Amino acid sequence: MILKNTMNRQVVLVSRPDGIPQASDFAILQTPIPAVADGQVLVRNIYLSVEPAMRGWVSAVRNYSEPVAIGAVMRSFTVGRVVESRNPGYRVGDHVTGLLGWQDYALVDAAVVLRKIDATDLPVSTALGVLGINGATAHYGLLALGTPKAGETVVVSTAAGSVGSCVGQIAAIKGCRTVGIAGGARKAGLCRSAFGFDATVDYKADGWQQALAAACPQGVDVYFDNTAGPISDAVMERLNVGARVVVCGTASVPSWDPAPIGPRVERHLLVKRARMQGFVIFDHADQHEAAYRDIAAWIRAGKVKYLEDVQQGIEHAPDAIAGLYRGDNLGKRLIHIDQA
Repeated sequence: MILKNTMNRQVVLVSRPDGIPQASDFAILQTPIPAVADGQVLVRNIYLSVEPAMRGWVSAVRNYSEPVAIGAVMRSFTVGRVVESRNPGYRVGDHVTGLLGWQDYALVDAAVVLRKIDATDLPVSTALGVLGINGATAHYGLLALGTPKAGETVVVSTAAGSVGSCVGQIAAIKGCRTVGIAGGARKAGLCRSAFGFDATVDYKADGWQQALAAACPQGVDVYFDNTAGPISDAVMERLNVGARVVVCGTASVPSWDPAPIGPRVERHLLVKRARMQGFVIFDHADQHEAAYRDIAAWIRAGKVKYLEDVQQGIEHAPDAIAGLYRGDNLGKRLIHIDQA
């Protein structure tokens, strides 16, 4: 196949970040588009994903995955289309998603399994958000670990984000009262107007702890924790007997080296007979397809809504992670680098 370009732009890690990755930790290089051998597939990326978890992926501090090597293409989920295939499992024109990295073109070996995008009535970009790893995280974390019951109160931190907003909507589908915690009046308002939370708390506003108490008059049965830190400390005080705490992220903690010291949670867990459990969605790949089916059906039925924050051009990639932690985005952050 004749390609429009002969060069491949790649965003590579050039220095090990101390804390949140900054634009200066990356460089954009150009390399020749690789030749396709037997069993391989060449994918032209359309959207690049930006995840809060990327902060951990580039950190030297021990994480659940090997850190991205200096000089390597930044690890990322992408959506793209097959432009050349010497693998019978994929045809030219197939839309696929996988961990293909921040680059224009990705050469995929036969041993790597790509997920084909079958929901052709929905935008392909959703495979990186609500119908991708973010949606699977919300679905599995809430339903398998949070086990919400109708009438219970579910509190979600970073409730305007791609995971938190989905958690809140799934909890509402299950008949729960939903309370979203977000930073700033705009995002708190978005939780109500776009995602239907019953109550919201702006943790940047004065008196937010009192607002949290007022939003949870019957206490908290399920807490979906994306932040750790002072927000979670405040929620812990309001746990009900038998509460479940699902630990999905620690976005508010600037560094784990050394680990910060804060209030102890053991007494809350003991006297309230509560359960606190962390998870990494990559450990539960067998649950992803069920999540995608459920969420796609809910989108079609108008029960789940999503927002996407799309930046145009690969040149936005180096600063994209830092932008997440500055709170620049409204919705799932994506970088669009080619037409579908």
